[in-house]
Amino acid sequence: MKAFLKFDFNVVTKKLLEEKLEGLGVKFNIVGFGEVEFLETLKPEKMDEITLLLNSYGIEVIENQKSILVQKIKDLITEMVFQENNPNVKSSVYLAEKLNHSYGYLSNLFSEVTYTSIENYIILQKIELAKQLIVNDKLSLTEIAYKLNYSSVAHLSTQFKNTTGITPTAFQRIIERRRKIANEK
Repeated sequence: MKAFLKFDFNVVTKKLLEEKLEGLGVKFNIVGFGEVEFLETLKPEKMDEITLLLNSYGIEVIENQKSILVQKIKDLITEMVFQENNPNVKSSVYLAEKLNHSYGYLSNLFSEVTYTSIENYIILQKIELAKQLIVNDKLSLTEIAYKLNYSSVAHLSTQFKNTTGITPTAFQRIIERRRKIANEK
């Protein structure tokens, strides 16, 4: 039997961090998505233990200032795209206001560190959410395009195909076939 799961990355990650850090006896405060403040001075050995434990869950402790800012950009983009009610504001304004830097600086830094643009990263996140919505919510492509602030289904379809190599309609058919096969077993 197969089950399709819907989950909130923010909630899952926060719960995982709370459980693991409490298990290590560390005093902390989760400041925001992707940011933890330790309420005590940690010995290097303890920090190594935390880093090793979190790495096993795909969570990386970042110490370089440029990398920290790039991670904050990524976190804000993910938060912006995956929010239930997308803020109706340009991503450049959203990022600049949240991070107190000019968008030009953020864009250049992001490109320098990741070798891709903020715009490409936003598209990747939107397509990832579109795939989840197709799989989990059974929304129409029109509803998904509207939810993700695309100007049209054609615009969504073009970006979806450029990113995944297949159209959203083909993706829907693949998911339906997989469900049908899973239900027959």
